[in-house]
Amino acid sequence: MNKFLTASLTIPGCVVIIFSAGCLTKDDHAESISKSAASSATVWTAPDSSLIPRSEEGALIRYGRSLIANTTVYLGPKGKINHQSNGMNCQNCHLDAGTRAWGNNYGGVFSTYPKFRERRGAMESIFQRVNDCMQRSLNGEPLDSNSHEMLAILAYMKWLGKEVPKGKKPPGSGIQQLTFLNRSADPVKGKLVYEAKCQRCHGMNGEGTLSPDRINYIYPPLWGSNSYNTAAGLYRLSRFAGYVKDNMPFGATHQAEQLKDEEAWDVAAFVNSQSRPKKFFKEDWPDLSLKPFDHPYGPYTDGFSEQQHKYGPFGPIQKAKKHN
Repeated sequence: MNKFLTASLTIPGCVVIIFSAGCLTKDDHAESISKSAASSATVWTAPDSSLIPRSEEGALIRYGRSLIANTTVYLGPKGKINHQSNGMNCQNCHLDAGTRAWGNNYGGVFSTYPKFRERRGAMESIFQRVNDCMQRSLNGEPLDSNSHEMLAILAYMKWLGKEVPKGKKPPGSGIQQLTFLNRSADPVKGKLVYEAKCQRCHGMNGEGTLSPDRINYIYPPLWGSNSYNTAAGLYRLSRFAGYVKDNMPFGATHQAEQLKDEEAWDVAAFVNSQSRPKKFFKEDWPDLSLKPFDHPYGPYTDGFSEQQHKYGPFGPIQKAKKHN
């Protein structure tokens, strides 16, 4: 998981260890080639940032891109605009400034917002979505919707999705949903995965690796006071597991994954079992029946425990939900 999250940064001279999952059979190899070809033919590709126009609008787009890539420089604990976030960057969850396929990119944001979101129980604007991330993933304070920073972020997202038809979410957007395990995700097994494949960059205590200027993270914290809080999307196990499967450890992609599904689920369970800032929004999930299967806190409308909603097995919960 070594790159949770600053996908565009590397450490000169850092040795990256890749753990082999075993030899591919002939059929496996053919399937891998087929998957790669299909993905490259259909997955959304971000426009080239060098083509951002040299105009007033282009300057706003470039500023928005810089805010996504270097959020803490502007809005972090030592930010030059304000001090209203935890030191992580937006691209810690939206890789390569929101441009990487299957890296939780922004390709389908402008085309699909505003939209109804179950968590809010109402239509949600792009401004509200950005501030959700500010308050949850960055454990900070919301931006003024009329601020130069918010307008720049909107301009950048609009530019990224300029070729995507309204109402369409292109392939490669968001985070893939992994097949459920037939057991609970196991934090103990996940700790072994973390120590073997994640600890090198994210630290023994999940503290991350700061850059020499002590402002930015080369590799961000996965738990502790400077990480995402308990209201963040990645605190849901399915979101974290799908995210790391396609992007971690360093060098992994959707076409060249390095973790098995069960490793992804287990390491997600380990990371999300660690201490982090707690934040609750009492207005979330006004219709409790719309809570997702892996929302880690009750109340629920089904008969499953909070423990099972957090770690699984999720199959029975999802099956019961479909039958209601």
